[in-house]
This record gives sequence, C-alpha cells and structure tokens, in this order.
Amino acid sequence: MRLAVCAEMVFTELPFTERVRRIHEAGFDVELWDSRTKDIGALKATGAVFSSMTGYTAGSLVDPDTADEVVRTAESLIPTALELGVSRMVVHPAELIDGHAARPVYRTSGHMWATGARTLERLGRLGEKHGVTFCLENLNTILDHPGIPLARAKDTLALVQAAAHPNARLMLDLYHAQMGEGNLIELVRSSLPYLGEIQVADVPGRCEPGTGEINYAAVARALAEAGYDGTVGMEAWASGDSDVALAAFRAAFTVPALHTKVEV
Repeated sequence: MRLAVCAEMVFTELPFTERVRRIHEAGFDVELWDSRTKDIGALKATGAVFSSMTGYTAGSLVDPDTADEVVRTAESLIPTALELGVSRMVVHPAELIDGHAARPVYRTSGHMWATGARTLERLGRLGEKHGVTFCLENLNTILDHPGIPLARAKDTLALVQAAAHPNARLMLDLYHAQMGEGNLIELVRSSLPYLGEIQVADVPGRCEPGTGEINYAAVARALAEAGYDGTVGMEAWASGDSDVALAAFRAAFTVPALHTKVEV
C-alpha cells in the first residue's frame, strides 16, 4: 500500500507549499483539494507525488439540470491534474460549497440514481481520454454533509457499479463510512474490485488513526490479506503535532509480512 496525506489538514500553521514539502520529505504522497487556489509551479518544485485532487468545481452528479457542469468543470481541471501528475480526481454525489450541500436534498428518486450513473460514466469516458480516473467519494450526512443525496458508501458503490467504467471508481472514505454505516472490514472487502483509493480518519474528531474508536490496524491487515496494493490517504486533522500524526498513520498501516503456510 502507498500512503498519502491530505495537505489541507496537517501543518496548518505553514504556507500550503511548505506543507506539501514537509509531507513529501516524510515519505508520503500528497492529496489536495481545490487546485485553483494553489501555486502549481511551486507545488511541482517540491518533487512531491500527488495522489489525488478535487475533480470538479460546480454542478451535481445526480441533478439533470446541473450534471453537465460537473463534466465541464472536471474537463477544465484535467490540465492541472496532468501537470501535477495526479492520477485520481475526486468527485462527490452533489455540489459542495465550503463542505455543505449547495442545494440540500433529503429524499432521493430513481431519476437521481439514473442521472448519477450516466454522469459518472461520462466522467469515466473523459478520464479514459486523458489518462486519469474519477473517484466518487462517499460522505456522511449525519454530521459533516447533511443534505447530500446518495452519499452513503453503499450508494456510491452502487453508482460506480452502474457506471461500469474502469476510469470511474470509488474513493472509499472510512471516516465517513464509520459515521453512517460501520462494518468497515466487510465494506472494504466488498468494495475491493471498484476501489480507486481509500481515505482514513478516526471517529470521533476526524483526526489521525489511533485517536478514536476505529481499529485501523485490523482494517490495514484486512486490506493486506485481500491483496490491496493501492493508496491509503490520511484525510484527517492532526490532533496535536503534525509529525506525530503522520507517524501514527504510518504505524497503523505498516502491516507485518503475511506468511503463507507451506504444506509438506
């Protein structure tokens, strides 16, 4: 497994480019959110490997009136992704403004399901054309993102399955999944064929692994046993010192070598 850290949430006392440099020097890949506010040249100069970035800026995946905006703004961000070497562009089931639903929806319809699957398939075709993968992230509606339709992991997984395109995959956020659904080990096992990346933070508090109730060592071992060799990203606040938080994340996802029983 490759490990990445979201630069938006650690070393917050530092300028953004310096955060990226510190994460890179600690041996992690880097996740970022809205690239439009960043100095792309300065980020490239750090030498960091960029794991993922936000992949759209407007529109709702499940709203037929604004789905075209998702695709249009996604396409506008692809040059930045390619310049930074980002391979995964993250989208959500609906439009977010400062983390909140731009147009809250509390009941879903079959029309929304169909629109979401079609829009995600369009993103997959766009990603195939440019060599990137669009990853649909699950969100919790209990605390952080009320009013986001089709946001649970089981819903985002179903949309990815319905889109049925190799460049449209799941960004499985285990913090959000624990808040709304739980049963994380079975969730990662069932999602494995559709995963683009996994994100982690502990519950409650959304801080680094080891600060809450999730047994991330068990999750990490289940991933290793299942053969997952993709990226795990820490999208979490540092509960205190950021270097300590990064060390705790690395420790949680450093899995002892698995030994195969040899019969004689």
